[in-house]
Amino acid sequence: MADGIGGWWQGARQWIRTGVQPGQELRTRTEPRIGLALGGGFARGIAHVGVLRAFERARIPIFCIGGVSAGSIVASAFASGACSDEIEQVARTMRFSDIARWRLSTQGLVGSDRMLLFLQRLLKVFEFERMKIPLAVVASDLTAGAPAVFRDRGDVVLPIRASCSYPGLFQPVRYMDHCLVDGMISMDVPAAPLRRMGATHVVSVALPTPTETVDPQNMLSVVTRCFQVMNSRTESQWRRHSNLVITPEVRDIAWNAFESASHVVAAGERAANAMIPQILRWFTQKPDTVAVA
Repeated sequence: MADGIGGWWQGARQWIRTGVQPGQELRTRTEPRIGLALGGGFARGIAHVGVLRAFERARIPIFCIGGVSAGSIVASAFASGACSDEIEQVARTMRFSDIARWRLSTQGLVGSDRMLLFLQRLLKVFEFERMKIPLAVVASDLTAGAPAVFRDRGDVVLPIRASCSYPGLFQPVRYMDHCLVDGMISMDVPAAPLRRMGATHVVSVALPTPTETVDPQNMLSVVTRCFQVMNSRTESQWRRHSNLVITPEVRDIAWNAFESASHVVAAGERAANAMIPQILRWFTQKPDTVAVA
C-alpha cells in the first residue's frame, strides 16, 4: 500500500514539474517539435512555398514557424491556416506594386501601406493569438540596435511590414517610439526565436543571393552588397541554432522577378524533398500518426 501511494505521489510530482503524465514521457522525449525558420529574399522568398508543400506531402507536422522579410509573409500565411496551394495562387499573380507605392522621401523610395490589402488576400487571421501554428515575425529595431521579435499576441500586419522594410528602398515603420526596418539586418534566418518557442529541431531555409559587382553610383546596389557582406559574417549565428538547412537554388532569380513564381516554388520543393528523408529519421512514428501540438 505504501509503495502504491509512493508511486502515485512520484508520478504526480513528475506531472506538476514537467506537465508530462506517467506513460507519456517516452513519446514526449522522442518525437521532435519542428520549428521552420524562413529567411528573406524578396521574390526569391516564394521558394518557401515549395518547402511548405514538401512538408505537407510528407505529412511532417510543424510545431512553430518564423520568418524575416519575405519569409515573414509566407510564414504568417501558413500559420494563419493557408495551405501551400493557396499561397502559391496569390504568389503567381503578385507584383512589386502589390506591396509598395512609390513615394519619394528622405527615408526611402517606397511606402509599404499597400501591403495591408495584399495581406488581406493572403492571410486568414490577423492576430498572433489566432494563428493555427505559433508564429514569430522578426524585424530590426534601429532605436534599440537589436532584433524585434513579435509573437504570441497582437496585430501581425505591422510586424510583417516592418520585417520587409528594406533600408533605402522601403521607408521604415514606426512602432511606438521605435524605428523598425528589415529583419535581415539583425537576424537573416529566425532560428533562435523558434528555439525559445519550444522547438526541439529547427529547419532553416536560407535563400542564396547572387554575388554582384557593386555599382557605387547605385544606392540599392550598395545597400544590397552591404547586406551580403553582413549576412556572410552572421551566418554562423543562425546555423548554430539549426539542425538542418535547406538552400533552394534560386541564385539566378532577380530580387523583383515575381513573374518567375512557378520556377521558384519548384526550386524550393526540390531542395526540401532532398532533405525530407533526413527529417523523417527524427521521428519514431510515421509523421501521419504523430500528434500535432
